Amino acid sequence: MIIDRFFNSNKLNEEDSFEDVQNSEKPIRSIVKAISWRIIGTLDTMVISWIITGELAIALSIGSIEVVTKMVLYYGHERIWNLIKWRK
Repeated sequence: MIIDRFFNSNKLNEEDSFEDVQNSEKPIRSIVKAISWRIIGTLDTMVISWIITGELAIALSIGSIEVVTKMVLYYGHERIWNLIKWRK
């Protein structure tokens, strides 16, 4: 059921009320939030990596790998939390 709701989050389910659907965050919003947060997070990672290693090329390498993996993880995290009704 969680997987079905993950891929069909825009479809109404019988147990969803109108208020649940209105308050639900859409996948595109999660994507935009992930991108904006990753820009900030990646810059932070690059600066820290540069300070620790003293090598700009290594810092850029670490940041470029980290940006992709953390966007995917963040998106999944957001979508799973959106399914949890706790404190909504």
